[in-house]
Amino acid sequence: MSLEVQFEKGLEQDEVVSLYQANGWSSAEVPEKLIPALNNSDSLVTARLDGFLVGVGNAISDGYLVVYYPHMLVHPDFHGQGIGRKMMELMQTKYGSFHQQMLTADGEAVDFYKCLGFERAGKTEPMWVYAGNDH
Repeated sequence: MSLEVQFEKGLEQDEVVSLYQANGWSSAEVPEKLIPALNNSDSLVTARLDGFLVGVGNAISDGYLVVYYPHMLVHPDFHGQGIGRKMMELMQTKYGSFHQQMLTADGEAVDFYKCLGFERAGKTEPMWVYAGNDH
């Protein structure tokens, strides 16, 4: 099997919704918002295994100092195979020198991001107004 991780410009709705549903993410319920959100990100990274979408991540950035990674997910059947790490390594080729890289992690994702060098931001508390139901 051949894994390809790359920056991508646009994604098709069906493959994205399927990936988000497999992960239980509520944004799969609003594809009319999800697809434009991903496609209009500063960067969009995909992982494809023999052409099949197994991972996606995006970045929102001011282009100079700050980047935020809102979505980074890998199909559950492929967790633990280094795919998420490869996607973040590709993001680092663009954002690694930025002053601040931010993300919100919960559950098993916390340990994953810690292994990549992310840490809790001082005494900050995560806060949001959230319309989803998956947390």
